[in-house]
Amino acid sequence: MKYGDEIELFVESFASEGKSIARVDGLVVFVAGGVPGDRVLARITKTKKQFTEAEIKEVFVPSPLRTLPRCQYFGVCGGCKWQHVSYQAQLEFKRQQVVDALERIGGFKGITVNPTLGSPDEYFYRNKMEFSFGEKWLTKEELIRVTGKQETRSETERFALGLHIPQRFDRVLDINECHLQSETSYQIVNTVRSFSLERNLPIYSTATHTGYLRNLVVRQSRRTGELMVNLVTSQERPELMKSLCSILLEHFPSITTIINNITERKSQVAIGDYEKVYHGPGFITEKIGRRTYRISANSFFQTNTLQAERLYNAAAGLARLKPDDIVFDLYSGTGTIALHIADDVKEVVGIESVESAIDDARRNAQMNQATNCTFVLGDLKEKLTRDTSWLSNHAKPTVLMIDPPRSGMHEKAVLEIAALQPERIAYISCNPATQARDLKLLCSNAPYRIVAIQPVDMFPHTYHIENVVALSTTAQ
Repeated sequence: MKYGDEIELFVESFASEGKSIARVDGLVVFVAGGVPGDRVLARITKTKKQFTEAEIKEVFVPSPLRTLPRCQYFGVCGGCKWQHVSYQAQLEFKRQQVVDALERIGGFKGITVNPTLGSPDEYFYRNKMEFSFGEKWLTKEELIRVTGKQETRSETERFALGLHIPQRFDRVLDINECHLQSETSYQIVNTVRSFSLERNLPIYSTATHTGYLRNLVVRQSRRTGELMVNLVTSQERPELMKSLCSILLEHFPSITTIINNITERKSQVAIGDYEKVYHGPGFITEKIGRRTYRISANSFFQTNTLQAERLYNAAAGLARLKPDDIVFDLYSGTGTIALHIADDVKEVVGIESVESAIDDARRNAQMNQATNCTFVLGDLKEKLTRDTSWLSNHAKPTVLMIDPPRSGMHEKAVLEIAALQPERIAYISCNPATQARDLKLLCSNAPYRIVAIQPVDMFPHTYHIENVVALSTTAQ
């Protein structure tokens, strides 16, 4: 096979990162947009010694797992790559992803992985969306090819407000609807776009470092109904912001706060060096379980509120928490897990390396009157190997709650946890591969056994999966 060849393929399965797999004479072919069970005509787009990549030209026989995508931008926007797969099939594929990682990378055999806990909402589940302004967007031909709809604006307008196209950070897909957050969210996007076009506002260019508009961030509480609009710009223009504020409040009286984040950074990060509040308190509040959390414009918070509560409940249940437990919450962030379990245990100690997150955690603890929560600032590896003086202020933990970033834990941190040897561990991960790697090292250096595995779907219509693994010492 060579570039440009067309070949008939049968799609066998999904692999990691949502890739679809077919085989030709034993050679793996990754089929973009394929669903297991499809029989397709595909065009070869890349050839390597060990694999080939292809794109679908025609679906001869659709898989019974296929479904009709809801969004008109499906296939070009990278936000929901699995909209064409039935939701129940998505949940099973995600469970299998966990099984494969634990068996192949972790070396765990004969494990039982529970069915994936599905999200209560398949659409409109996000409480935060970051939209980008861009000068380059899809041509008429590209958009028609993907959506089948005629684009009415000219290509020379060069103004877009929407989402970045995968692997094309110079291209922004100009959208007028999105099924990830809420109808109000994309209506706000359309209003801000119209406002910007009417006033001929320039978009910030990462090439010339000139222009004004950078990002629009909408945060929406599911439980309190509070709504934040945050415009990220390269400079202050107070009179302009006041005009925008007036128009937004006229059209969307449910908005509770409007903020302008200002940054001169060259990177495309929707965070300001400082901020100005033009309406409301400058933050919103959200509830998970019994707790209320204050969320500022740049705070981290789980983006699927309803499913975050189910994730935390699953982790707490698998950890078999007891009233006399001393819990160390590693990578504690803004303290959501620590506060969620605080009423069920004697003490919780959170360790986090980001100072702003620690500040949020302490403020959240105070706001919720959680007097048995303490938060320690520092890198986990350093706090467990060199800077260990803080340990003398607390009893030895009986339980660890671990929720690291996608890269997982540092090897030395894993070994120190093995030496610490708490009775029970609940390891939450958004990356089953690094989770399996860490668990293999941990179980090789301490007498732990896996007692339960629970995948949780935080992001429907994507290949991403959260997974909770509960461990216990073999003596129990």
